[in-house]
Amino acid sequence: MTTETQAQTQARTQTQNQNQTHEYATEHAPRLSWAEHAPEVYKAMVRLDAAARRGVDPVLLELVKIRASQLNHCAYCLDMHTKDALAAGESVERIIQLSAWEESRHFYTEKELAAIELTEAVTVLTDGFVPDEVYAKAAKQFDEKELAQLIAAINVINAWNRFAVTSRMAPGHYTPGQFKGSTT
Repeated sequence: MTTETQAQTQARTQTQNQNQTHEYATEHAPRLSWAEHAPEVYKAMVRLDAAARRGVDPVLLELVKIRASQLNHCAYCLDMHTKDALAAGESVERIIQLSAWEESRHFYTEKELAAIELTEAVTVLTDGFVPDEVYAKAAKQFDEKELAQLIAAINVINAWNRFAVTSRMAPGHYTPGQFKGSTT
């Protein structure tokens, strides 16, 4: 009869652990299907979203949507926009670092940083206004038409976040491109 070495015991234990299934917490049920009960509002939001995204770089747009959704604790939109960003070619590393962008500035261009900082200022509004220096940085990186579209896109994702958080839309079921540019 042979005795197991320490390495063999560790390997066997790892295999056993990998074969075990994990029991996750129960998914919460949505409170309300607001789009079903307010279809005209939903359709207007879809049109507003489509209009706001015109002229905004798609990858930059996903970074903005992810950052606003992080700040608003919108798990549904985080699920959607991280998947869409990955499908559009964004890196996992840049998505992960987005929550700590101030310490991870070297992952982003100056234009992206200006958009992310503006997104944070518009989303949080802790001072009751967007600080002049934040707006000036964005105005330096974007022409007026681009800046107007970016501001619109930031406000639209904040509205989508509020609908999703309030109605408790459940994350985890979205597939990239599912709405093909029609929603959040």
